[in-house]
Amino acid sequence: MPLVEPNSEPGSGLATGIPVRANGALHGAALHGATGWTATTTAPRRGPVAWLERALDHEQVLGYLLVAPVVVLLLALVAWPFGISVSMALTDRTIGNPGHFIGLTNIQRLLGDGIYLQTLHNTLVYTAGATILKLVAGFGLALLINERFPFRQAVRSAVLLPWIVPAALGTLAWLWIFAPSFSVLNWILIHIGLIQTGLPWLVDGNLALFSVILVNAWRGVPFFGITLLAGLQAIPQELYEATSIDGAGKLARFWYVTVPLMMPILLITLVLSIIWTFSDFQTVYALTGGGPLNSTHLLATLSYQVGIASGRLGEGAAISLTMLPVLFILVGAQIYYLRRTNSA
Repeated sequence: MPLVEPNSEPGSGLATGIPVRANGALHGAALHGATGWTATTTAPRRGPVAWLERALDHEQVLGYLLVAPVVVLLLALVAWPFGISVSMALTDRTIGNPGHFIGLTNIQRLLGDGIYLQTLHNTLVYTAGATILKLVAGFGLALLINERFPFRQAVRSAVLLPWIVPAALGTLAWLWIFAPSFSVLNWILIHIGLIQTGLPWLVDGNLALFSVILVNAWRGVPFFGITLLAGLQAIPQELYEATSIDGAGKLARFWYVTVPLMMPILLITLVLSIIWTFSDFQTVYALTGGGPLNSTHLLATLSYQVGIASGRLGEGAAISLTMLPVLFILVGAQIYYLRRTNSA
């Protein structure tokens, strides 16, 4: 027998004597008739959508779901090709021939190959020379564009052009600059009296290696300049003012204030530049193709020539894999430094 609860609030709009269930809940039909609102009970949702909603409520599951696309891309574009390269380097595979497993025979042959040893030497000289040039010129460029002068924003934008321009287009311009017959660089050097005759930039072995180093440095200086500029602008000006009051000159402020505070971003930039330079391919391949007489071959270009052009896929893959120890050391050093910096 439903109980009847009298309406104690006049003007509330509820009819006196609304039926109420024994458990205290308003009867849905009576409440709907009195107020236009119906009390309903929603059943728990089931199925894949409900499971997904419950899963997304957990932060750990949500984190894995968000990271999953990146992991899939890395597996498809990095891990899978890397695994194929390793397996190929352990065989004598050639184009059209699946080959047989030979273990580390390709690596042993390379260690006794004069061309490979010369290429390894070229790669180390190329990486060291280009990195030093980019560091010195990039740091100087960052200090220059950090000063106040007219059209500073336009100059900063123009500085990025060598980095933005496609490598093939920039290489064509440098081919014209180094051309033996009408080299604009030779013309300038002759007219200012530094040389008497034009230099064979891409014909002489030593000059050719210097030329490709110069082009790589030209492309990489903007990266150093803009990255180090960001670090310079993060240094508080109060430190320079305090050291200036103490009597420190510009050189002392640079050595004792700028360099220590720039060290973290400087080391990261150096490691990235070394990795990119050590594995560079397009600059040398477009300028010299590894010549003359293998004097400009890098590990990347030699791997392409042996593996793709000559068809010895196993040996070419082995050449490319010999870059891994150096790259692993550099990446490991960078990760160690970043972790130590974050924990400090």
